[in-house]
Amino acid sequence: MATHPNLPIRQLPPDVAAQIAAGEVVERPASVVKELLENSLDAGAARIAISVRQGGVAEISVADDGCGIPAAEVPLAFQRHATSKLLTAADLSTVSTLGFRGEALPSIAAVSRLTITTRPPDAPAGQRCELRYGALTAAAALGCPAGTTIRVQELFGNLPARRGFLRSAAAETARIQEVVTRSALAWPEVRFSLTADGRPIVDTPGSGRLTEAILAIYGADIAARMLPLSHDADNPSAGNLSDSNLSVSNLSVGDLSINGYASAPEISRHNRSGLTLLVNRRWIYDRSLHYAIDQAYHGLLPERRYPIAVINIALPPQRVDVNSHPAKSEVRFRQQPNLFSAVQRAVRDALIAHAPAQPVSRRMTPAAADFPAAPAAGAALSAPGADPAAPPPEHLQLPSALPSEIVPLRQTLESLRVVGQIRQTYIVAEGDGGMFLIDQHAAHECIVYDRIRKQWADRERIAQPLLAPAPAELTYAQHDTLQQYSALLTAAGYDLEPFGGNAWLLRAVPPQLAAASSDPVQSLLELLDAVALEQVVMEREDALAATLACHSSVRAGKTLSYAEMTALVSQLRETPQPHRCPHGRPTVIHFTEYQLEREFGRR
Repeated sequence: MATHPNLPIRQLPPDVAAQIAAGEVVERPASVVKELLENSLDAGAARIAISVRQGGVAEISVADDGCGIPAAEVPLAFQRHATSKLLTAADLSTVSTLGFRGEALPSIAAVSRLTITTRPPDAPAGQRCELRYGALTAAAALGCPAGTTIRVQELFGNLPARRGFLRSAAAETARIQEVVTRSALAWPEVRFSLTADGRPIVDTPGSGRLTEAILAIYGADIAARMLPLSHDADNPSAGNLSDSNLSVSNLSVGDLSINGYASAPEISRHNRSGLTLLVNRRWIYDRSLHYAIDQAYHGLLPERRYPIAVINIALPPQRVDVNSHPAKSEVRFRQQPNLFSAVQRAVRDALIAHAPAQPVSRRMTPAAADFPAAPAAGAALSAPGADPAAPPPEHLQLPSALPSEIVPLRQTLESLRVVGQIRQTYIVAEGDGGMFLIDQHAAHECIVYDRIRKQWADRERIAQPLLAPAPAELTYAQHDTLQQYSALLTAAGYDLEPFGGNAWLLRAVPPQLAAASSDPVQSLLELLDAVALEQVVMEREDALAATLACHSSVRAGKTLSYAEMTALVSQLRETPQPHRCPHGRPTVIHFTEYQLEREFGRR
């Protein structure tokens, strides 16, 4: 063990140790809000009001109507590792509360001026305590509403260096808003409000319906395009899969439940800020589960675009370790591969079952027009200390259920009637709900891609021999790609043999490519160039299958007969994922009746 050459080993003073420990729990104002919200939720609060000033540095106030703290226990709550949520180390394996370490309150108090006012519902009077940088300075009994209000002022006032690492007030407020939003989506039965510098920015109804929490947070346009992952998405406490369309191998029916909502493919963001991933309603960050969701949307979203989703994974506490990260934002799972597959399948099944054709303009869809406007920045939920029994504001009197406007694309394709073709590129069809344009190349590419992947899965190799072997001279880059993909190219139907140096003899090609191209060598060279680019953003097999499907599909500019167009629409309906081609472009665009009537002045 190394020591400082000029100083002896000694125990740190309590105040220094407390500040060091606080640094692990309280990183910034949003950390304070997160810890206080978790305490309020563990206390059974039905209403939580948060107010911040100057990004939370000047003041943070969190008021709830939970069970409160008995007066005699209030000073003890600010001692390190004092908690009511577990007794022994064995309890860590079955912990079901959000907090359990007993570190939050003493850590926050060590770096701020803190005032707590609390009263259990059955207590005749409440208790008020004031602490200054960890030291108790005042305590008195007083009358107050049932619940707890904690006011944190001058955060990091005794650590000016820590303040220097904080961002602007607006940026810190945005982080706080993110914390409150996640909590509101995890606990839709709790009514949340957030006010920043006197301006309400989050206001949820607390009705218990996740759809209404999504509506309050993201607005009507996004709420209208969210797809349910399971039948019990509006029941966050549900833990039974018996009626769900999700089947998880190696897991008993009552062991795991995945519910929530994921956005339709036309709704996406440039980062993962819209992804709320919950485990037993605890927000977590998990790289592998994020990747599972990315894979579920593979081929449906453009490159570097991410969905909006609220996904709650309910599983027994024994199967997840929540004590593996200082901020409890990362957890460890037993049977991680099974969980990865379950999440990927749940999202993918929802997309296949519910995703509609992409509308031309979301702003003109009936769903967006018929929904009530997103909650305006009007009245706050309740100021700290306000009467928790007050009725909600009028703008939060939301409908009992969102309108059901989403028609799955597969169902839409069943009713389409082909009308004609535009510019030898787009198939025009009519069906229930308006007019549909189908990109003939993207649609056929989707069909061929599915055939190729199924052929590989079945280990079925079909090759079309050439009348005479064709020599192909490759560049060094093409030669390298050919060697990387030699096994996959053979499985796809190519028959190649070395011909000296970078030259190869092409003896057979995939049958779909033989039908689509009159120059098999040029098609091979283009395929190798394209797959070298595709593999940067796609898995190896997907990159080759997508590129091969693109080169084998009917091109834009080709005139199709009525029978060919009808057959293409029918085949598209039978593909597992008809919404987008493997490269992320939509196959079908929907002009609603509402849009047509509006453009022609009938509305």
